[in-house]
Amino acid sequence: MDAVELARKLQEEATCAICLDYFTDPVMTACGHNFCRECIRLTWEKARGKKGRRKRRDSFPCPECRELSPQRNLRPNRLLTKVAEMARQHPCPQRGDLCQTHQEPLKLYCEDDRSPICVVCRESREHRPHRVLPVEEAAQEHKARLEEDVASLRAEVAKTGALRAQEEQSLVDWQELVQARRRRILAEFEKVRLLLVDEQQRLLRALKEEEAETAGRLQGRRAALAQQGLTLELLLQQLEDLGGRTPLQLLQAMKDPPSRKSSAPVQYPEATPALLRTVCRVPGQIEVLKTFQEDVLPDPATAYPYLLLYESRQRRYLSTPPDGVPCSRDRFLAYPCAVGREAFSSGRHYWEVGMNLTGEALWALGVCRDNVSRRDRVPKRPENGFWVVQLSKGKRQEPVAPAPTPVTLTEPPSHVGVFLDFEAGEVSFYNLRDGSHLHTYAQAAFPGPLQPFFCLGTPKSGQMVISTVTLWVKG
Repeated sequence: MDAVELARKLQEEATCAICLDYFTDPVMTACGHNFCRECIRLTWEKARGKKGRRKRRDSFPCPECRELSPQRNLRPNRLLTKVAEMARQHPCPQRGDLCQTHQEPLKLYCEDDRSPICVVCRESREHRPHRVLPVEEAAQEHKARLEEDVASLRAEVAKTGALRAQEEQSLVDWQELVQARRRRILAEFEKVRLLLVDEQQRLLRALKEEEAETAGRLQGRRAALAQQGLTLELLLQQLEDLGGRTPLQLLQAMKDPPSRKSSAPVQYPEATPALLRTVCRVPGQIEVLKTFQEDVLPDPATAYPYLLLYESRQRRYLSTPPDGVPCSRDRFLAYPCAVGREAFSSGRHYWEVGMNLTGEALWALGVCRDNVSRRDRVPKRPENGFWVVQLSKGKRQEPVAPAPTPVTLTEPPSHVGVFLDFEAGEVSFYNLRDGSHLHTYAQAAFPGPLQPFFCLGTPKSGQMVISTVTLWVKG
């Protein structure tokens, strides 16, 4: 029997069968079994309260063999007390505490192999040149290292906890910052809304005052003309009556000065121009539209043969077909026009056009369908696929299609902004000099993709600038 098995047997003999722990004040029953005195007493106390379990007075069954044993016959077992004490002081070694090769206790530690060994392994050829320490001494060294690692790890845990608390506070601070920014955004937009409401009311008041002023002049002019018409009709009736009289009566009536035409002079009031001074201008609207700005460039392949396109970034003229070369079906031949390279079939888009007009030639810009007629002269109206405004220096600026209130300017703007909202079915034009609204086309939906459209006048009539490309007609 090996040492482990012997120690296990010793442990079993020193263990109480009731509490399964080492004996404490062991006693022996009449049948020869041993128990802790307190364990057997409690067991028999429980058995006394159960009916039908006692066959003789003061006799109780043994917990192991069930043989009746008088309670007064319990004898102390002093030898077993010593055995239990020895087993308690020298616990049974486990299988893991023994060398698997020699079945000896692992009392040494090999530093080179980093593993426990027994005294037999120490004398072997394999471990003889190695540095070997007693297990307790090696454990102390490793325990010291372990304590260092534990201290370091605790420091890292504390640092991690501090960083975690810091991050939690940062999260709280960030959320407070977001809330403050949210409140600020709402407050600023509310402020702008109130300013826009004030500006709206101011413009409406100005328009109302202008309406009342102009309407008063128009009504006064109408009343004066009505009165003058009545006077002229009365004079006409008098003259017609004179024409029906006899010659003598006619000659006598002609001596009366009030009956003559010169006695009722005709005066025509000065015409009141129907030009609105109050413009539609929303503060900050152009800045908002610029968020949808596109880098629109005219397509040289669609340009009129004598329309020159100069790219400022590349510092070169874009290609145009030489004389005598057949033109493609995409090229405009009826007017000095061009369209943008990209067609839009959804979304919102904004671009700006600069102009330097000379002369009085008619220009146009806006959008057109991607399949408009490019070889025939057709009116540039929405029903023909054009949504444009026409510009002419020194004359009025107005959309090609009739509008309820056509825009009239003494001078065309030097820069025009074009905003296309495809889903809304709208094309709007703005004067970038003062941010005022010029005109808006609105319909339920567009019939298909749209392209930016640019049309110039005659040679030497000026230039048009789209992004980095300058357009003019070759003279």
